[in-house]
Amino acid sequence: MDNKDNTVWEIGGKTFSSRLLIGSALYPSPAIMESSIQASGAKIVTVSLRRQAAGDQGGDNFWNIIKALNIDILPNTAGCHSAKEAITTAQMAREVFGTNWIKLEVIGDQYNLQPDPFETVKAAKTLIKDGFEVFPYTTDDLVVAQRLVDVGCKILMPWGSMIGSGKGLMNPDNLRAIREKFPALNLIIDAGIGKPSHATQAMELGYDGVLLNSAVALAQEPQKMARAFRHSVEAGRLAYEAGVMQQREFASPSTPVVGTPFWHQFE
Repeated sequence: MDNKDNTVWEIGGKTFSSRLLIGSALYPSPAIMESSIQASGAKIVTVSLRRQAAGDQGGDNFWNIIKALNIDILPNTAGCHSAKEAITTAQMAREVFGTNWIKLEVIGDQYNLQPDPFETVKAAKTLIKDGFEVFPYTTDDLVVAQRLVDVGCKILMPWGSMIGSGKGLMNPDNLRAIREKFPALNLIIDAGIGKPSHATQAMELGYDGVLLNSAVALAQEPQKMARAFRHSVEAGRLAYEAGVMQQREFASPSTPVVGTPFWHQFE
């Protein structure tokens, strides 16, 4: 969605001051996770539904930290390989977290963690009918994007590249085509972001947000990297709204020479 105010983002019936979504996995410690999420300025954190054993103090500590952050939770169906499994997980997550938001992940290939387009569309259709606001993780395939929109998705989350690869935007032309095809939808780049410059590039394409995890959690200094991504997302959005200049085939002087230089008048 092309909002005029860079500081306001409406998605899923809510308004946020940040366009960065961040994950809660892979951090060296719960304390670093907490401080990194805070440093990122993100107002939405993704979490997996974990089946903790009774009396699991580690699990209790994790959830206490997440709750204390006082930001919105986006549960995901990570690890699911069928529509049925994803639907069941989503329904459980709604009960646990008290939200109708769900990041839908249905993995079809274990090698590159590519989402299964058929099962993803099938699950999305059922979940939307069940009252969920679905955030579907998908590839940069325009046809799959259209199928998800056809079943009622108002948000799409195409990958930049494979999960955890850090390769950035593999197919920016495909991503640009999706943006142009669905100008009114909220589009979020999910997966493959490795550097702040990748996030800036995504936002300059007109994407509404960026979701990442590994790039911050696995950095040598996660808190600093979180701040870097915070600023890169903001910079990319501002650049998109300002209007990034078009590339040219030939040089064009930034200071055209017209007539006689003014200092010659004083010779």
